[in-house]
Amino acid sequence: MTASLSHKLKQLIDKARHIVFFGGAGVSTESGIPDFRSEKGLYKAQEEYGRSPEEMISHSFFMREPDTFFRYYKENLIYTDARPNAAHLGLYEIEKGGKDIKIVTQNIDGLHQEAGSGEVYELHGSVRRNYCLGCGEAYGLSYIMDPANCRKYGSETEWIPWCGKCGAMVRPDVVLYEEGLDGETVAGATDAISKADLLIVGGTSLVVYPAAGFLNYFRGGPLVLINMSATGYDDRADLIIRKPIGEVFSEL
Repeated sequence: MTASLSHKLKQLIDKARHIVFFGGAGVSTESGIPDFRSEKGLYKAQEEYGRSPEEMISHSFFMREPDTFFRYYKENLIYTDARPNAAHLGLYEIEKGGKDIKIVTQNIDGLHQEAGSGEVYELHGSVRRNYCLGCGEAYGLSYIMDPANCRKYGSETEWIPWCGKCGAMVRPDVVLYEEGLDGETVAGATDAISKADLLIVGGTSLVVYPAAGFLNYFRGGPLVLINMSATGYDDRADLIIRKPIGEVFSEL
């Protein structure tokens, strides 16, 4: 990133009173989590399972073949070794410096919270949260990953986590295909964006809806886009930076 772009971004952050960072998959790729649509991402399911990833992580497939769903889910969406990168940590540093900054993310990895960010709206849920379909009991990621909490279901492989309280199946608190976004999360995210006087968008090409449409709630102030490729919002941006987002926050 050139010195002028770095200086410009810092000036915008210093001047802003209410900042929202809207992030996508590119924020977490530098933590070793593949982009959904990358060759190393979920799309390899087409070769491995003979189905599209959209089908594999859909509500109907989960209900129909939970054993195959969980095998695919644990193999492709869970990255227990992933840690916050410079982008996650840089955003927390802005907050720690006294700025009112809220995070709206399309990611489900929970790395913003691990980095320390206080107010995070996870549009698509989180792999770190799970709940029982019977009694609603909440469980962490370690619970569903522990074979001791899984039982056989329609196959010879133990993949299905079961509730230790009532015995019903436990599911991830993530938004599957065919499911709607959580209303409370949507309300909080759109309210934060509408009140922001600086919106920084990073690591997303803004093609996934309805999440990408949230930018339309931004009422004014500078719009910053940090992404390696062009987006449909480039013509609205006050500042565009074509660099890996971790590198951008490291240089800040």
